[in-house]
Amino acid sequence: MTDENQSPAEAIFDVANRAARSMIAVVDTITQRGGFKGEELSTIGQLRDQCIQIIQMGEQHEQEKAQAPAEETKDKK
Repeated sequence: MTDENQSPAEAIFDVANRAARSMIAVVDTITQRGGFKGEELSTIGQLRDQCIQIIQMGEQHEQEKAQAPAEETKDKK
């Protein structure tokens, strides 16, 4: 499932990103269907917020990784 050229840290970022996106989809679907009790909503909301943070961290990591080769190329010139 992961690229063999990935470092263990990159593989963890990849899996965490996909799991977080899936978890948000599940939480949103169950919430729309009324599947949570009122007293559970704050915990579920916190879980969803944590998943969003994971996704944002993963996207930031990908952007930094994409910019690194461009910066290395500029430094060589």
